[in-house]
Amino acid sequence: METLPPPPTLPLYPVTQDEKTLGIVMHVLCLVGFPILGPLIVWLVKKDQSSYLDRQGRELLNFQLSYLLYGFLSFLLCFILIGIPLLFAVGIATIVLTIIGIVKASEGKIYRFPLTIRLL
Repeated sequence: METLPPPPTLPLYPVTQDEKTLGIVMHVLCLVGFPILGPLIVWLVKKDQSSYLDRQGRELLNFQLSYLLYGFLSFLLCFILIGIPLLFAVGIATIVLTIIGIVKASEGKIYRFPLTIRLL
């Protein structure tokens, strides 16, 4: 079975400042309390107008959904105590990786989040 290489982190064409700004907005919405709904709305509105925002939105939504699942599993594991440090680790990783995503979006790059399940 042949594995596909990961997509390039740079878009195929120059990214406009508006696209960079909307990419940053998608990430910031995750930090201010709208981890799935905020990026989903921006992605649904702009995905047909910009391949950069389409790829950025897919990557961010996959990340948020994956880490939501990891957080839920960690919560379930709290009953056997191993989940407590896992819950903290998932929370800190989500914040740190989102900040890295903001920096990459400001550079016009797509950040491939680690340990992300590709759902979209």
